[in-house]
Amino acid sequence: MMESLVETTAPQNPADRRALSRESCGLVGRSEVLRNVTRLLGKVAATDSTVLILGESGTGKEVIAQCLHRHSTRAAGPFVAINCGAIPAELMESELFGHEKGAFTGALLTRKGRFELAEGGTLFLDEVAEMTPSMQVKLLRVLQEHQYERVGGSKPRDADVRIIAATHRDLEARIRDGLFREDLYYRLNIFPVELPPLRQRGDDLFLLLEHFLMQRQEDGFAPFRLSAEVKQVLLEHCWPGNVRELRNLVERLSILRAGEEVRLSDLPQHIWQSAKNAKSESDALRTIWAMEPDAALPVAELGELGHRLPDGPFDLKNYLEEIERNLILQALDLCDQVVARAAERLGLRRTTLVEKLRKYAIQPGRE
Repeated sequence: MMESLVETTAPQNPADRRALSRESCGLVGRSEVLRNVTRLLGKVAATDSTVLILGESGTGKEVIAQCLHRHSTRAAGPFVAINCGAIPAELMESELFGHEKGAFTGALLTRKGRFELAEGGTLFLDEVAEMTPSMQVKLLRVLQEHQYERVGGSKPRDADVRIIAATHRDLEARIRDGLFREDLYYRLNIFPVELPPLRQRGDDLFLLLEHFLMQRQEDGFAPFRLSAEVKQVLLEHCWPGNVRELRNLVERLSILRAGEEVRLSDLPQHIWQSAKNAKSESDALRTIWAMEPDAALPVAELGELGHRLPDGPFDLKNYLEEIERNLILQALDLCDQVVARAAERLGLRRTTLVEKLRKYAIQPGRE
């Protein structure tokens, strides 16, 4: 049985007195990093505090937002989501706050905005970092005053909603780049929850795979089987698309290999090719280590093979930074100088890699 998310009592919600659990949140897994997330959710769910969900694309940020809503005192109210990166900038204000008839060309009728539609419930601002600076100012004002006006209107309306925001961006980096307001960041960052990427969740990978496979069975697809070789490749894959990428893979394999064993060649090329490259690189490094005992190895190899301590005193910080810099340069070379692909190869967020490029004064060929 999955453990309760809360350590003491379940939220006292008349509409739903069930204890929070990973099952009731739609979360699948037993890893320690996931347990840490669920403990945080259990503490904040029944409150009205603003929550900022951080994590890479595909980690399940909207699933978490819906979970928080279901276990809040606002569960009987609406859950309204808006993807801030999918709405054209010129329409964003109307989408959030609504507009009055005749407010602008084409406004033939009065229209409610997302704040009004979410009244008494939860408003989920997905990809909030994509808002334009002018919209950030307007959102900040609403969060401060708990009131807003429709476009073309003059009557203040109470913003009786709980705000949950999410982004895959590094907001602190965007603040430094002048792309995100620091005051808005502190308004949203009251209770941050960071979702771990799939590559950090260990055997949760196979629990999730089984979960998605059961869903496909409900749709009439026979289950497939995984060989030991395929399991190892999947476990070593860095999963840049996270849970979303895994779900798509299960759908693909359930079509290709329903009722059969999955072969390595059935996996998408980028998965088995990256595993092949990783093995070749590892074999090469082991050969170098055998031939040149003093040769430095990447950090990933240190724990397995050990590393020889220099005879005299040395600067450990500079030594590790040089290893990191060399690995970044190798990744850029392998990925044709494309930063996004190199970040994926290194298992980093793109924004994190950009910060490291600045730190080491590396100029990539392409962003």
